[in-house]
Amino acid sequence: MEQQETSELERARRAFRAELLGAGLLVDTSVAGLYGRSGLFEDIVDGIDAVVRAAGPGASAARFRFPPVFPRTSFERTDYIASFPNLTGAVNTFTGTNAEHAQLLAARAEGESWDRWLEPTDTMLVSAACHPAYPMFTGVLPDGGALLDVYGYCFRHEPAFDPARMQAFRMHEFVRIGTADQAADHRDSWIERGLEVLSDLWLDATPVIANDPFFGRAGRMLAANQRDENLKTELTVRLYGDLDDGTAVVSCNCHQDHFGVTFDIATADGGVAHSACVGFGMERIALAMLRTHGMDPSRWPSAVKSRMSL
Repeated sequence: MEQQETSELERARRAFRAELLGAGLLVDTSVAGLYGRSGLFEDIVDGIDAVVRAAGPGASAARFRFPPVFPRTSFERTDYIASFPNLTGAVNTFTGTNAEHAQLLAARAEGESWDRWLEPTDTMLVSAACHPAYPMFTGVLPDGGALLDVYGYCFRHEPAFDPARMQAFRMHEFVRIGTADQAADHRDSWIERGLEVLSDLWLDATPVIANDPFFGRAGRMLAANQRDENLKTELTVRLYGDLDDGTAVVSCNCHQDHFGVTFDIATADGGVAHSACVGFGMERIALAMLRTHGMDPSRWPSAVKSRMSL
């Protein structure tokens, strides 16, 4: 029975992918989970972001936009490699001599792997939009802490045919760095506000206590602790009916003092800073809109189009 259900779910995912490609909304590549976006898809994302920004903190938040790569030294301090090594993306390049380049080309001409001639650089692919922001706050926070608006591309190595599981995707995050109470309040308040954003888009969402996909045996304990302490709540939408438990489109997370410790961030009163973030998955929300309202945005409910300025 479980195999049958899995097969039905996989067929539903592949059918949705075929619809998106057939409508020209996504552009296929030779790599599973890696897509180009059409102008219309980008219009949908921009419309969603207008609703997200309207619900956000506005001018009270410092706005930052980072490139999709950041320093390896900063990546190391996030400790991401310890928990999610299988999702990590590193940047390598050629730094050798002319002779070594000739060897690389000869191997390439023979259809052999030429990766062994590449060396790690000082950059990594960004795994979470907020990660590049924390190094800015090493030291003592101002009174009241920090409130950030961060938007950018993220990479996670999760090749899949489910269009909702992309390897490169965008997150719009609102981040709070401050006391434990400030971080917890930020996370808790955004559960309701996130549901309101999705309701404005006429999406039926459900809050679910969740955990990150920590790696390995130790990761199972971390995941259990995260759920037990209620540190992560996902807002999910059922893209495939009752075939699964829903797809997370918004994530509300309390990091406790993790980034405060690893980036040496202190509150104004000398305590270790806590942090929390809410992340809106822009592509996933766009997919939920297309799945809910249809492949032709011109035929979506007028109230939704007006809200998105489409």
